[in-house]
Amino acid sequence: MNSSSEASAFPLAMAGENATVRVIAILGGAGLARRVTEMGLNVGCELTVLQRQNAGLVVTRGETRFALGDGVAHKIMVCEIRSEPEITT
Repeated sequence: MNSSSEASAFPLAMAGENATVRVIAILGGAGLARRVTEMGLNVGCELTVLQRQNAGLVVTRGETRFALGDGVAHKIMVCEIRSEPEITT
């Protein structure tokens, strides 16, 4: 993780709906890291926040949807992916 991504890192729980983010760290114990990695949410993957409800959120990775509670979402650190503007000629 470089210093620019550390400076812009925030918990997944703070991402807005329709935001596309990249996982840069998983905080917490080895059990949590193993559990989310086994689900396919590993460092470096891109997620899109589909829905925010009360204390949880629904994210997608590819065609797979994941429902995460607020506690887990606060332990997954992400950075926003900036999309390149399209150049039309």
